Amino acid sequence: MKAINEVKMLVGKKGTTLTYLAQYLSEHSDKKYSLDTLSKKLRSNTIRYSEMQLIAEALDMELIIQDKN
Repeated sequence: MKAINEVKMLVGKKGTTLTYLAQYLSEHSDKKYSLDTLSKKLRSNTIRYSEMQLIAEALDMELIIQDKN
């Protein structure tokens, strides 16, 4: 599944917007994000792990990598 679909699903579940995530990323990093920039990164799967960590934080979630067991 593409990152955009995953993030949109989580955004809907949490009752927020991609615009909010772009603003959160801008406020909590040294880069400026617009809705367009964030959407393009998610659609093209070029989003960084550090950006996904900030998205998880904005959604009050944890980003976890675990064994498939």
